[in-house]
Amino acid sequence: MKERVILNSKELEFTLQRLCYELIENHGDFSNTAILGLQPRGIFVAQRIHTYLTKITGNKKIEIGKIDITFHRDDFRRRESVLIPTPTEIDFILEGKKVILIDDVLYTGRTIRAGLDAMLAFGRPSLVELLVLIDRRFTRHLPIQANYVGKEVDTIESERVLVQWKETDKKDQILLYSQK
Repeated sequence: MKERVILNSKELEFTLQRLCYELIENHGDFSNTAILGLQPRGIFVAQRIHTYLTKITGNKKIEIGKIDITFHRDDFRRRESVLIPTPTEIDFILEGKKVILIDDVLYTGRTIRAGLDAMLAFGRPSLVELLVLIDRRFTRHLPIQANYVGKEVDTIESERVLVQWKETDKKDQILLYSQK
């Protein structure tokens, strides 16, 4: 299996900071904006974004939540193993708020669709935007597009993108694995 680094630790940090400044341009002080990280891997991106936003803006009250999509996916019954959901942690109402939905990799769009479905249990937002670290272009099953993208990567079906975090993987980096 062949491995290529898409973003190293320093490039990942710069990318996250750039995304934060883009968010600040569009959301100002975040008084009516909430951040939602999609479980399991989008929460790491959301937490980093939240940390940077808090530092940059000085606002320590930016709302952040974690949302589980396990039973909202259209393919959850097709798995042979027992699915164990992760906890959803949203301690605020989304009704009328602007929401930034965050995931690590945008591939087919099915995870994002499931996230949108799961999110509606907490109210109807006035606006939903999508932030992803990696956009695997040309692979959509659904017409979903990110508003904020760390890096676009052209991949083929047999390739895999892996986002690693020092909290769980001992190193911050994004890798592209190919079978050839």
